[in-house]
Amino acid sequence: MGTNTRGRQFCVTSFGESHGPAIGAVVDGMPAGIPIDTAYIQAQLDRRRPGQSALTTQRKESDEVEILSGVFRGLSTGAPIALLIRNRDARSQDYDQLEHVFRPSHADYTYHTKYGIRDHRGGGRASARITAGWVAAGALAELFLRRELDYEACAWVNSIHTLSWDGHPDTVTRKQVEASLVRCPDPELSARMEQAIAAARDAGDSLGGTIRCQLRGIPAGLGEPVFGKLQAELAAAMLSIHAVKGFEYGMGFAGSQRRGSEVNDAMEAGADGIRMQQNHSGGIQGGISNGAPIDFRLAFKPTASIARAQETVNTSGENILLETHGRHDPCVLPRAVPIVEAMATLVVADMVLVGRG
Repeated sequence: MGTNTRGRQFCVTSFGESHGPAIGAVVDGMPAGIPIDTAYIQAQLDRRRPGQSALTTQRKESDEVEILSGVFRGLSTGAPIALLIRNRDARSQDYDQLEHVFRPSHADYTYHTKYGIRDHRGGGRASARITAGWVAAGALAELFLRRELDYEACAWVNSIHTLSWDGHPDTVTRKQVEASLVRCPDPELSARMEQAIAAARDAGDSLGGTIRCQLRGIPAGLGEPVFGKLQAELAAAMLSIHAVKGFEYGMGFAGSQRRGSEVNDAMEAGADGIRMQQNHSGGIQGGISNGAPIDFRLAFKPTASIARAQETVNTSGENILLETHGRHDPCVLPRAVPIVEAMATLVVADMVLVGRG
């Protein structure tokens, strides 16, 4: 597979740039006969789209999805499904000053070094704008998994800057998450997070934080024992998301400070089979799901585009001061929630089909 394609059986190829005519994805491997709910795909895209509130970029994109192939009379045909999302509100002139400048902590310098050419308009291929295609593909994967499993992906903003939620993850619902502008399940903490993001934006700065995600309804036995471990596939997908700097599952790094007696998951047998009494392992042992919810967390860095003067270098090798203009999220986490769910769902769909093979 190329660097723009992920998956072995449920394959997704991403295409497009932030200020090009369109972005999207091609899904190859969708089984035939799956009802395609276009309204559901659009609803997932609406959760990710820009311009949702004053806390996000004010770029106005409707992100209406067009299905170009692979669907006939509302059912998947088994052929590749092409998903197209047109860019309608790009303001390329906002980036004219960046054509010969490397923005701090962006991919400008690394892309230029690797390829010798780069699309400076909105970051081009390096822009998180391209994740809209991933969300559409993830919605397709979810439609497939609903036919196979009692599956649910639920992600939420667990912390922003120093504000962190310590509630119980098993009780979080997508309805609770969507009731919050910042997609945190705690209303009081959400209000404080909104204030923190607004303050950072007004100061010309940005904030990072963490997203937690649970994948529910996955039976024991999904994943491969050596290469292709479930947590490895999830980590690779999550670390492909723009601004993600860390991945941990189960107790993660905190488990390294505990004793074995504190982190082992006790097991018990019941009428419905074997279950874990705790979930310190995050639903995965030996690279394979154990029937408990898959539980993982991601660290997102603060948005690199900030409205403050920063020291950088231009393509001529000169030291300069740069003030970034344009429309940017002061905190990417609220819009990243559906991206995390989509990428995790793509991994699960792929591993379900690989397990059949």
